Formats: sequence, structure tokens, C-alpha cells
Amino acid sequence: MMKSEPNHRDELQRMVRLSSIATVISNPKQFDNPIVACNEQFLALTGYDEDQVIGHNCRFLAGANTEPWLTDVICEGVRQRRPVLVDILNYRKDGTPFRNAVSIAPIFDEQGGLDLFIGSQVELDGTVGDNLISTRRFAARRRVDGLSPRHQQILILVARGYRNKHIANELGLSEKTIKIYRSAMSRKLGVASSAELVRLAIEAGY
Repeated sequence: MMKSEPNHRDELQRMVRLSSIATVISNPKQFDNPIVACNEQFLALTGYDEDQVIGHNCRFLAGANTEPWLTDVICEGVRQRRPVLVDILNYRKDGTPFRNAVSIAPIFDEQGGLDLFIGSQVELDGTVGDNLISTRRFAARRRVDGLSPRHQQILILVARGYRNKHIANELGLSEKTIKIYRSAMSRKLGVASSAELVRLAIEAGY
């Protein structure tokens, strides 16, 4: 499912289509940072149609009881170009509220400039999310703690939005080596896409 600028298309298709969790990509280079890609999981979670999602900022998920201070946390993360994870009350198209563990992370281009944001959403069971999201953080930390120090270095940079070329430069390795490390790390962690890898890294506190 894809509506985006041609130069983003391949990457967006990989990151969004392969993710097993609700995922969107937004473009901060456009006015109001609109969503430019989403997957079927996002539509199923929220109840919206694709043409009601593409071209709009994610704030359409907010409603009467959405916590404004958590919205501010998300906005501040976007302004500072850093990963964010919050448990926030959102609303489906039919008005049904749900606890949403939202993660947002920047993606930088090959010149180091801000290119895109990747966002993922996981519905939390229950009505009080603090303990639930803490449980997810604990589980994620246990998973990544089993990685080698090198894999953890790479995962930290992935969470910060670095692409393979930048990670390679940062660690003094070849881009091919980084791809091999990332592939092995994804298999060990049991994630199927870069979007899920970013999500796991943010949940683990990276």
C-alpha cells in the first residue's frame, strides 16, 4: 500500500509493507508532516481508509480525552528529531478509544539531513497503560540484552535514524558488513522488517 514520492518508494515499501505491526511513514519536508505511506495493519487498527490517512498528520487519531501533555511529548520528539515512545489514548474512526503505544523515530538521508519519520502503533490491552508499556519495555530490553556489544552499537544507531552508510562510517566498518550484522540481528531478534527493528530498539530504551 503506497502513495509517496518516487525517490522514497522502494524504501517505504520495504519498511511499511513488511511490518507486522501498524506502521506509517510521514514526510517532514511537506507542510504539517503528513503521512505518505501506511500499511494494512494501521488501517485495521484505526478503522480509517487509506485515502483518509495519506496526506494527513497523525493527530487525527486524537480525541476528547487524549492527553495533551503526551501529544506535546510526541511533538517535542519530532522537533528534536529523536525517538519517542508514549502510551496515549487515541480514537478509531468510529469513535472507540484505545490505549496506543506510539513510537516515532527519525530517518536521515545519505547527507545526514532529516528525511522521514517512521511511526508504529501497538494497541495496549486494558485501560491503564503505564504498567503495560513498562512490561513491553522490560521484554524488549531482555531481548536486546542478549545481543553482542557490536549488535547493540548498531541497534542504537538504527534507533537514531541512521542508515547503513552512516552506521558504517560511525563504526569504521564497510556498508556490506553493516548489512550482514543487521540481517543476523533481525533474525536473532525475530523481526521481519526495519520498522519492527526500530520499534524494538525504542521500546528497549535505545
